[in-house]
Amino acid sequence: MVQRLTISLDQEVADAIDAFMGRRGYTNRSEAIRDLVRHALADPAVSEPAAATSVAAVSYVYDHHRRQLASRLANVQHDHHGLVVATTHVHLDHHNCLEVCLLRGDTTAVRGFAEAVLSERDVRYGQLNLIPLAGDGDHGHGQE
Repeated sequence: MVQRLTISLDQEVADAIDAFMGRRGYTNRSEAIRDLVRHALADPAVSEPAAATSVAAVSYVYDHHRRQLASRLANVQHDHHGLVVATTHVHLDHHNCLEVCLLRGDTTAVRGFAEAVLSERDVRYGQLNLIPLAGDGDHGHGQE
């Protein structure tokens, strides 16, 4: 059984869907959106029940020349020092930097960190890759 849903999208999102359709050979938006939704729902961070503890990689690109952005991003990391395991910073070109923050901790706090970073004005691209840990996350290695 197929259900008909009506959604409203801003022009930028509609254009992005049309470009996606062109690249992938879709003939209508319904099929393209169905596949995009299926893909999103297959993501363990979306489909699985929230685990108490997770590990994650938050990756983002930003222009380090933007007013105080690098400082604001560093402050977010310092404010969440208990979650941040490591950060890698790569200079992509004269303006753009890629950072990847590896996190471990309470899933709600990990998501909060990612939202704080990715919602910073002038962060251009970003993504959270969250991996829920079964149990307490300790697999006998004696590390927290």
